[in-house]
Amino acid sequence: MLIGALQAFYGPAIPALREEFGLSPSVAGLGLSAHFVGGVAGVLLFDRLYGRTGNRRILAASYLLMAVGSAGFAVAPNWPLALAAALVAGFGFGGIDYGLNQLFAAGFGHRSAAMLNVLNAHFGIGAILGPVLIGVAGAEHYPVVFGVFALANLPLLLCLRGVRDHPPGLPRPSGSSEPSPSSPHTVATKVSTPAARALRSVLAVFVTLYVLHVGIEAGVGGWEPTHLETVGHGAGVAATATSVYWLMMTVGRFLVAPIALRFSAQAIVTVSCTGMTVCLLLAAVPALAPFAYAGVGLFIAPIFPTGLPWLQRAAPHARRAGAVVIAASMTGGVAAGPALGKVIEWSGVRAVPLLLAAASAVCLAATLWLTRATHPKPAR
Repeated sequence: MLIGALQAFYGPAIPALREEFGLSPSVAGLGLSAHFVGGVAGVLLFDRLYGRTGNRRILAASYLLMAVGSAGFAVAPNWPLALAAALVAGFGFGGIDYGLNQLFAAGFGHRSAAMLNVLNAHFGIGAILGPVLIGVAGAEHYPVVFGVFALANLPLLLCLRGVRDHPPGLPRPSGSSEPSPSSPHTVATKVSTPAARALRSVLAVFVTLYVLHVGIEAGVGGWEPTHLETVGHGAGVAATATSVYWLMMTVGRFLVAPIALRFSAQAIVTVSCTGMTVCLLLAAVPALAPFAYAGVGLFIAPIFPTGLPWLQRAAPHARRAGAVVIAASMTGGVAAGPALGKVIEWSGVRAVPLLLAAASAVCLAATLWLTRATHPKPAR
């Protein structure tokens, strides 16, 4: 909930940031960009440190970095220092995003998909509450909100005793030693070149799925209000429909949690991508658009958390796979705005749902390919 709220704080604080530091809209938006850049770096950095430090220290360092960065953003006397503080908070954000998702993917066995949906649903609750907190306090009081947020991170340091440093039953990574000649990692990468190529293909398609679906998520959130107003809906309807879209993402994850105990991750992600594509096509119909976007939120919700345990099972010995996929998902969120904006310059705003539907169709194709590629081969 805390990392969801932090990500959502920056946007509502932009008016006050512009007034305090004399910023243009685009420069004020760099706060969230710095946060995401730090997030990507945090995921990759803490994954590198994992073998030497273990899960407890990764999470503890992440909580502290997020607290220090948030406090720094609250008291920064100028914009460059505020951006540096957002970068530091982003480092912590990335470490927590990586650490918790990996722990839930590895630690709950067959219940991992369900528990990851619950975990990410609480991220959504935080993202909904973040703007509410800024609104209640007033944008001009954003330093107080960021300061209180920094303090709220500290009690989490007391909750780490029950976290294992390494998942039981899996090989423990080592910071300095090489894998043994008989280890599965060695066999996959050195002995069986076709197997190594197949693993790289699977990882590449997972990355494609995550980059595109997070890009769609950010694209709908960013462009839905503009598209709805362009096709004739009022500003109030557009704003409400966008809020409902984010709400449906949170609701969808809670709804899928019990379903994930009965159906495979492959089936859930396939249905999600299919429903997302259909809803985006329906969003091109002006009268249906507000309802169709709500459907997009519902169907896109399970993809991120349900895909991680699927990846864990498909590549159990590719330890960095989760870090690469999570970092790629953040990159998709950062790149979605400028990339979609560039395409819209020549296609027009009315084409937004069709452009996103095309990306969603690629997600569906990637999911079908992964289902075939990761399906266990029958013994001969």
